[in-house]
Amino acid sequence: MSEKKDRSISLALQGGGAHGAFTWGVLDRLIDEPGLDIKAITATSAGAMNAVAFASGLATGGADGAKQTLERFWRVVSEKGAAFSAFSMSNTPLSLLPFGPFQAAMAFTSIASPYEFNPFDLNPLRDALDEAIDFDAVHHAPIDLFLSATNVETGRVKVFQDGEIGRDAVLASACLPQTFRAVEIDGSAYWDGGYMGNPSLFPLIYNKAPRDVLLVLLNPISRLGIPKRVPEIMDRLNEISFNASLIGELRSIAFVQKLLDDGMLKKSAAKEYRRLNIHALRGGQVLRELSMQTKYDTSWGFLTDLRDKGRDAAGSWLNTCGHYLGTGESSVDLRKEFLEA
Repeated sequence: MSEKKDRSISLALQGGGAHGAFTWGVLDRLIDEPGLDIKAITATSAGAMNAVAFASGLATGGADGAKQTLERFWRVVSEKGAAFSAFSMSNTPLSLLPFGPFQAAMAFTSIASPYEFNPFDLNPLRDALDEAIDFDAVHHAPIDLFLSATNVETGRVKVFQDGEIGRDAVLASACLPQTFRAVEIDGSAYWDGGYMGNPSLFPLIYNKAPRDVLLVLLNPISRLGIPKRVPEIMDRLNEISFNASLIGELRSIAFVQKLLDDGMLKKSAAKEYRRLNIHALRGGQVLRELSMQTKYDTSWGFLTDLRDKGRDAAGSWLNTCGHYLGTGESSVDLRKEFLEA
């Protein structure tokens, strides 16, 4: 009889505003997969919100609880974020203008900060977390969480874990500085983790999480063609900026694994390095036709459509690449994608 494969995995969840509903669908499908055990999640921004919703529900009601809490969280996001959904205007002819309402609003944020145009510090995400997430349950969940934020003053990534994870840590991870005030925790100010870790992979190495790591990507890494219209240029700049830190980490992992594979490290040194088996669910390719402004669209129909796309994508990934889990092999060729010219 063949030995049963270890199908425990770590998840790495990118941020992406309302596009995070795609990741909701991914989680909703993965937890239904027999024998698949999600042991750790490293996440940023919308990914961090999905992570705490998943953990909160898992602690209180198992798999069904995780699914229910994810749906409840996104339902509350839809209700609380109605104003942002209207602001996106993603489903109107105005979104097709070369310089439409969304671009005008973005231009406004370049001359007025959230400290000026939002003096009462209104934040629908704070309200959604308060209403939908039980952080005491998060702390008792049978899963390790690592949530990334960017320290405003040092420019370094801060990874919140264990008892550090609370509402403010999640808000810090999702704090876009053009929209929200910096989140202050223990005397330090934080902005969105996407600038320095989208998401951070190194916690999975240092904390001995499962070696099989599934990246759930919401931003396309590559996109053919030169953007020429203002909205297209803004979209591509956003994608490049929020993929940069992840690409840097993947490149480092690929380099270390090349040294290991080529026997270029002494045995004593090789023992200090831990191999990760990298897999990728490329949601960014599925969502590539959606503009940046749709990341503000919290209408329920739009969110549930993204959820369904996420479920379908996760099912397809399990069918085509799920057999790699527990084999010690990556389904992504890191050397080809990140080391070769």
